[in-house]
Amino acid sequence: MYEALQERAARGQPIRVAVIGAGKFATMYLHQARRTPGVHVCAVCDLDTARARSALRTGGWAEAACSAPDLVRALHAGTTWITDDATAVIHEAVDVVIEATGDPPAGVGHALACFEHGVHVVMVNVEADALVGPYLARAAHRAGVVYTLAYGDQPALIAELVDWARISGFEVVCAGKGTKYLPHYHQSTPDTVWEYYGLSAAEAQQGGMNATMFNSFLDGTKSAIEMAAVANACGLLPDEAGLQFPPCGTGELPQLLRPRAHGGVLSATGTVEVVSSLTRDGEEIDNDLRWGVYVTFAGDSDYARRCFREYGMVTDDAGRYSALYRPSHLIGLELGVSVASAVLRNEATGTPRAFYADVVAVAKRDLAAGEMLDGEGGYTVWGRLQPAASSLARGALPLGLCKAVTLRRAVAAGEIVQRADVVEKSNQAWRVRGDMEADSGYSTGLPKTESVR
Repeated sequence: MYEALQERAARGQPIRVAVIGAGKFATMYLHQARRTPGVHVCAVCDLDTARARSALRTGGWAEAACSAPDLVRALHAGTTWITDDATAVIHEAVDVVIEATGDPPAGVGHALACFEHGVHVVMVNVEADALVGPYLARAAHRAGVVYTLAYGDQPALIAELVDWARISGFEVVCAGKGTKYLPHYHQSTPDTVWEYYGLSAAEAQQGGMNATMFNSFLDGTKSAIEMAAVANACGLLPDEAGLQFPPCGTGELPQLLRPRAHGGVLSATGTVEVVSSLTRDGEEIDNDLRWGVYVTFAGDSDYARRCFREYGMVTDDAGRYSALYRPSHLIGLELGVSVASAVLRNEATGTPRAFYADVVAVAKRDLAAGEMLDGEGGYTVWGRLQPAASSLARGALPLGLCKAVTLRRAVAAGEIVQRADVVEKSNQAWRVRGDMEADSGYSTGLPKTESVR
C-alpha cells in the first residue's frame, strides 16, 4: 500500500480525506497524514472551528495550508478547508471520511450520508458502531463502499489478531484488550475520575483532558463498547454476565483466558474479555496489558502443541492454549492504515458482520423518575456488554441512545435501564436502531459455541 500511495503522489492523484470531529484521535491522525505521501486532507470539520484549527496546528500544519475558503478550492489547490458544516464535506469528490465525533447519533447520520454520496467511512466513532454497526455495514455494502473500524484503535487491532489466528487454522478462544479496572470504578463520575488517575482537576485541565471521555474509559463503558465492536466484527459472543475484567499479565493470558472446564475463567470458547492491569486489591500487575490487545487460541493436535513449545510460545500449563498479543496501540497515529486499505484495496480493517453483542445502560446510582440521563462517561449510567439476544429479550436501553433522555420511572442503582423506562426520541439514530432490531437478518448465523477440546 505504501508503494501505491507513492504512485498516487507522483501522479498528483492523492487520496482525498475529510475529517469530521477534531479531537485527540483526529489530531493524532492529522500529525501523521502530513507526513504520508499520496494523502490530501482536504477538509477538517468541527462544530468549534477554533478547535479544528488548534488540531491542525498541533499536528504541525502551516496556517497558510489551512486557509481554503471552500471544499472545491481546497481540492484544486491541495490545501485544507476548515468548517463547522459536516454536510458540506460529505461530497462525491472526497474519497473517504473519517468520522471521529464520538457522538452516536451524529456518527450514524454522517455515515449514511457518506454512503449516499459513494464515500468510504472510517468509523473512529466506535460508539456509533456499537449502536448500529451491522446496519451501517450492510448499507455500505449496498452502496459499494467500505465501512471500516479504525486501525490504531483497539477493536481493529484485535480483529487483525483474530483474522491471523483463523487464517493460520487456529480456533479462537478469546480476544480482547487490557485496561485499568477495579469494581468500584463503575460508579465513577466526571467529578471523581481524576483521583483514580492520580491527577488533580487543574492538572487535567492544563493537559486538555476531557473528564467525561476519560471517565468512560475508567467506568467500564468504553471497554464494553469496544468489545461489542469486536464481537460483531469477529463473530464472537460475550458472556451473559458481561465483562469480568480478570487481573492478568501477558504471561498468564493462555492460562486464564481458556474455558473453565480446563481451569480458566471463560464460560465458553469464542468470546471476548478485557483483562485488568490491577489486582482486586489495587496492586499493579507485572507485565500488564493495559495499553494492548490479545487473542488466545487452541492447538488441536499434539503436533501443534509441540510446535508451540519448540518456538517459545507462552502456553497454559497443559500446552493446549497459547496467546499472541500486542503490548500497545498508537490510536490516531496509525489511522492511515484504514484510509489506505479502504481506498486502495477496497477492504475494511474490521467491519461488523452481524448483531452479536450490545451495550446496555446500567444505573450508577438510584435514579428518580423525571431525571435526564447524560450518556457515556457521565453521572447517571455506565455501559455493560451483553449478548444481543439477551439485550433485545429484556428490552434494554442501548447505551448509545441514553444521552439527554428522560426517565419515566425510578431505576435502582445497578439495574439495567429498559427502553420502556425512558421517553423515546424520534430522531434518525432511534429509527435506525429500531429497524435493525426488527430485522432478524442482522442476527442470523449467530456463532455457535465451540466444544471444549
